[in-house]
Amino acid sequence: MALWMETGSEPKTETEIADLEAISALKESTALELKEKGNELVKKGKKHYPEAIHCYSRAINQKALNDPDTSVLFSNRAHVNLLLGNYRRALSDSQDAIKLFPANVEAYYRAAKACLSLNLLAEAKSYCESGVGKDPTNEELKKLAKQIDLKKLEQEPREAQVSKALVEAKDLVSAIEDRRLKLGNAMYRELTGLRKPVLDKNGILHWPVLLLYAEFMSSDFIEDFCETDMFSAHLDIMFSESCPPLPWDKENHYSRDAIELYYEAGSGICLSKRKILRYLLEGTAAANVESIGEEEKDAADGSPYDSSAGSSKWVKVNEKRTLHDVLKEPNFIIPMIPVYYVVSKRSGFYKDFITGKWRPPA
Repeated sequence: MALWMETGSEPKTETEIADLEAISALKESTALELKEKGNELVKKGKKHYPEAIHCYSRAINQKALNDPDTSVLFSNRAHVNLLLGNYRRALSDSQDAIKLFPANVEAYYRAAKACLSLNLLAEAKSYCESGVGKDPTNEELKKLAKQIDLKKLEQEPREAQVSKALVEAKDLVSAIEDRRLKLGNAMYRELTGLRKPVLDKNGILHWPVLLLYAEFMSSDFIEDFCETDMFSAHLDIMFSESCPPLPWDKENHYSRDAIELYYEAGSGICLSKRKILRYLLEGTAAANVESIGEEEKDAADGSPYDSSAGSSKWVKVNEKRTLHDVLKEPNFIIPMIPVYYVVSKRSGFYKDFITGKWRPPA
């Protein structure tokens, strides 16, 4: 019988031809029955949808129907996948239906619906336009096209905010790289929050700077410390005679002439460009963007800086230097924003600090 013929061989006798025709007719009949069964199952409700998909799949696997009819099977399965929220599968089925029979308008509609659910708005609009091109009177496609346009309008401001945040963050990373500054993991996040540097229109960096009074672990902020400013300019204002004394400085040790600033040398690991960019995007519209471009392919984090060759872990800041000059020191790893420790030469704590007996809390 033709049923047992080798694959690829051609029927030679009338009996073999008749057998093959009978088999083809049987497979076609089976495919049509499975299609109708699938349609009935869809009408019965959601709990029957998986079984309906199974019927359509079996009908497709018969490979017995012509291209237009097989296109309908794919389109029907796409419909059920849409109802189940399987949008990727629905899109794939719709695309297969269109390839088999480009005049299948329902397949364009379902492809557009799937793309809309996947937030592929340009693709969704394209499928709508192609479907209307096949059937200019199709009101469902026209209505869906309006929904897509409305969603695009709603998303445009959000996309503009994301784009703006990405551009600003990347410009910041470039500015930091150009200055050869090294950034490490953020410290004292409970104090610094989401504060970040800002690049002004003239390409100058403005940093928020955290000042820590190590003796009391109290803190202060310089919200806008321009990289071209000298430390003395800010300290003269903060510790001027007109300013009230610090509430915890009962003995008035922290006066302008007694204070000194220090930074911790070589503390931490230099972060990769990608991690710096991710940090700068925190709290912005682009915080959850999955892809941030080529920066994601950069090198991994660096090794810890070895400060063992230095004589002291603490480095005193020359107040007549600019912030930029201090930040670019090779042994300064900025914990995302600059942190400086304030101590008083008049305090008994001073000796413990400069001799390394005091350590920042972990």
